[in-house]
Amino acid sequence: MITATNKSDLELKTDVLAELKYEPSVKVTDIGVQVKEGVVTLNGNVTNYTEKWNAVRATKRVAGVRAVADDIQVQLSEFLHRTDGDIAAVAANRMDWNTTIPKGAVKISVRDGHITLEGQLEWWYQRNDAENALRHLAGVKGVTNLIAIKPTITHANIESSIKAAFERNAILDAKKIQVECDGNKVTLRGKVRSYAERDEAERTAWAAPGVYSVDNHILVEWFWG
Repeated sequence: MITATNKSDLELKTDVLAELKYEPSVKVTDIGVQVKEGVVTLNGNVTNYTEKWNAVRATKRVAGVRAVADDIQVQLSEFLHRTDGDIAAVAANRMDWNTTIPKGAVKISVRDGHITLEGQLEWWYQRNDAENALRHLAGVKGVTNLIAIKPTITHANIESSIKAAFERNAILDAKKIQVECDGNKVTLRGKVRSYAERDEAERTAWAAPGVYSVDNHILVEWFWG
């Protein structure tokens, strides 16, 4: 039986291609896959940013993937082309309509179809919601999220709060993750079994009251001693 510990690069490439084919929002013939020592590089051309984003997300689900390099290019089909002004106007309206984001808190700029978000929000989920609201807009080639997190509340026990959340989480093995706090800044270290677990650890850390930043240094290693 092939496990994540003994997959060759060729076997891992086969699994990534199979997962991309399984993902209904991705046209597998659009994507090229290269693998070296468990690091997957995705390339090729897609017709919208959603497909690019979903291809990366699907690749992270595959057992044995240690890291993902995204070199996919978005080449919009003719009917999806929009001017930067049109994209900016629709994006601004989306922010105004979003009930989780304070009006005027997020600044939007668009250049050659690429949206940049700046500003300041209180919670990570708001930052995430802002990006999610714009990812699927017609004409968008990419989204860069530079929104800073500045909580209005403080929490004296951030480290213990995060560790307790890890213990409660069914996805995480809390014993394998170390939490370091320097004031409101959190650093995560350790080893996890999948990209999904790594992302879940970061999401959980961000959810703690008072967190300004999270540096995620967790390594993906499928089995360890």
